[in-house]
Amino acid sequence: MAIAEPPAPPLAAVNGKGLQAGALGLVGNVVIGLAAVAPAYSLAATLGYVVLAVGEKAPSMFLLAFIPMLLVAFAYKELSQDTPDCGTTFTWGTKAFGPWIGWIGGWGLAVSAIIVLANVAEVAAIYLFKFLGQDDLAESLLAKVLLGSFFIISMTLVSARGVAVSEKMQNVLIAIQFGVLIVASIIALVRVFTGTAGAQAVSPQLSWLWPSGLDMSSIAAAIILCIFIYWGWDACLAVGEETKDPGKTPGIAAVITTLILVCTYVLVAYAVQSFAGFGEVGIGLNNPNNTDDVLTVLGKPVAGPILASLLLLTVSVSALSSTQTTILPTARGTLSMAVYEALPKRFASVHPKYMTPAFGTIVMGCAALFFYLVLTFLSENALADSVASLGLAVAFYYGVTAYACVWYFRRTLFTSVRNLFFRGIFPLLGAIAMTLAFGKSAYDMMAPDYGYTAFGPIGGVFVLGVGMLVLGIPLMLACFAFGTKRFFRGETLNASTEVKVPDTY
Repeated sequence: MAIAEPPAPPLAAVNGKGLQAGALGLVGNVVIGLAAVAPAYSLAATLGYVVLAVGEKAPSMFLLAFIPMLLVAFAYKELSQDTPDCGTTFTWGTKAFGPWIGWIGGWGLAVSAIIVLANVAEVAAIYLFKFLGQDDLAESLLAKVLLGSFFIISMTLVSARGVAVSEKMQNVLIAIQFGVLIVASIIALVRVFTGTAGAQAVSPQLSWLWPSGLDMSSIAAAIILCIFIYWGWDACLAVGEETKDPGKTPGIAAVITTLILVCTYVLVAYAVQSFAGFGEVGIGLNNPNNTDDVLTVLGKPVAGPILASLLLLTVSVSALSSTQTTILPTARGTLSMAVYEALPKRFASVHPKYMTPAFGTIVMGCAALFFYLVLTFLSENALADSVASLGLAVAFYYGVTAYACVWYFRRTLFTSVRNLFFRGIFPLLGAIAMTLAFGKSAYDMMAPDYGYTAFGPIGGVFVLGVGMLVLGIPLMLACFAFGTKRFFRGETLNASTEVKVPDTY
């Protein structure tokens, strides 16, 4: 007689994680997504290098890089409608591919946050010193570290106080960023069209929107840079459980956020290129002295010292807002992982008053602070190389998410034309693009002259980027060895598990 199979272990009960349900609307959700991207800082740090790679075709690179971002955003939208869980990549990757892929996908998100937090905090400090006219302090290692550390600590505490408090602060910071960027761009373009921009100015061309005449190596280099400039919009998905109508609003917010970003980036790129021109002296974009930050270089020539000061403040505000909003999704990711027993139970605790994952938030802030201090005192060049390596972690977990969408919905792809495209073709193309970006960037980063540091024949950027991702493997094995093992046996989260989201909104 055949022995009956024992019943499958019961799946986790459906209940809320303790987060503040319904705290955000569509606008608040979009604001958090935009703030995490830090558009002013991203443009200041990246635009010059994109121009260096592709010349006048920089606007076309923003459009070209926007396409895989939009395709991945469609994957996020479909997955969040089905499974509105703050674990995002971790939860969706686990439901699609199992616990091991899901765990390491969640680690990829955490790595990107730790790396960028360490850098944006220092950028916020440097630009605030410059805005205050304290250039000596902006060059002082001790002053930068003290103020940068203060920003990490203070933004961690703000995040722990509640998502509603975070949203109110971000409303102000985002208004400053986009207000200054748009006004400065309009002034620059008006001066170009009225002939008052100077001899270096060039007339804007529609051909700038098409990447004709570029070789694949230049395009790949520019696209890798643009992954960084767009990264962060997925923060609005991580606060989905705290958003009204979590099955719909966060996905819409993700798409709206990416559309706002591409429009802003193309506008600013046109304004900067038209006003500055491509000369090798003065404010020309081919002047190597301008590559690191074309926005602040253009401030005074465009509209005088007031705008120059405002641009310095805007970049500082942009980096500061990103410091805070980058903590939000990662802390909520660790909350979700702990709820499903993929991390120690302590990470599942939610503050009874503020209704935030306060413990996970503080741990994330401490991890970023530790990473910042170690790399800064080890080598400021290593800190700079860590930013260059960020694209690896971002392409990795975006790719995991997009592939998860295709596989998770594989049985419904052919039930309608809409499902075929939005759950299948679009996410798959986005996933392939992220895979190619990861492979190309990893290959280039191996060169010892890529970045500022090297470990023998291998570039320091590659070692930092891949090393941080690989570090997740022993951490995952430690969670398996010393944890409950229920998660890794597929008992707490699998394809059929109803996720633990708030019961009412």
